[in-house]
Amino acid sequence: MKTICAPGQMIRASRGIRAKRKSVGFVPTMGYLHEGHLSLVRESRRITDTTIVSIFVNPAQFGPSEDFKAYPRDLARDSALLRKEGVDLLFFPDAKDMYPPGYRTYVEVTGLQDKLCGRTRPGHFRGVCTVVLKLFEIVKPDVAYFGQKDAQQVLIIKKMVEDLELGIRVEALPIIREPDGLAFSSRNRYLGPEERRAALVLSRSLGEAKQLISRGEKRADRIIEKIKAMIGREPLARIDYAEIVDGQELDPVRSIREGTLIALAVFIGKTRLIDNLVIGP
Repeated sequence: MKTICAPGQMIRASRGIRAKRKSVGFVPTMGYLHEGHLSLVRESRRITDTTIVSIFVNPAQFGPSEDFKAYPRDLARDSALLRKEGVDLLFFPDAKDMYPPGYRTYVEVTGLQDKLCGRTRPGHFRGVCTVVLKLFEIVKPDVAYFGQKDAQQVLIIKKMVEDLELGIRVEALPIIREPDGLAFSSRNRYLGPEERRAALVLSRSLGEAKQLISRGEKRADRIIEKIKAMIGREPLARIDYAEIVDGQELDPVRSIREGTLIALAVFIGKTRLIDNLVIGP
């Protein structure tokens, strides 16, 4: 595995790969990798000729009171994991190269970015879209892989790719969970033992919702009421949002149907975690 830091060098490397008519799979990450990230890498290696992973903790998607400085970073650990998985190239740019002095261009997907996470993290998805578009332009992938845990992010990036006619296939892969059900997240490392136990309330409340639906409950307000009650009984949990929305426009729905998204954001102590469930056929 080769590590590249300079965007110009990455552009040249990508051109060389494409000149050989090899397909490129791309997994953009912020590092501190876990099984969720590695599942994306494995799918890219299965489908494409060349797999490129980026690690970049993007300052543009963090609010002023969020955890940009504290966000976990361990390049040596991540590099070893990616090398073991057979990744071809690791792109590890510096913020000063991605946002040089005088930088002032940003990308927005209106109508989707201000819902759910966007309501309490203003500017977050502007930062996400900006850096993802820059990475796409640098790497020039055929396929880009994202995790379904970030359901809103996936929807927004797909819309950006469609609207700007980027010609990239965006694949969303299923949420990967730890044996007890907690969705893998780099922020899980913030949790103390009691908080780690408390964090299971997210997946358990989604499991309860799934059972209610399987028994015939279709009323969104009743299901949300059950979810909020269950989370509310956990002393260390504080709900940011718990919503049932249309899976394409992210607008609240009154009745459950195929493709409906149940989305949660919950603070466990000071750590904000997200999880979701997409209703299947």
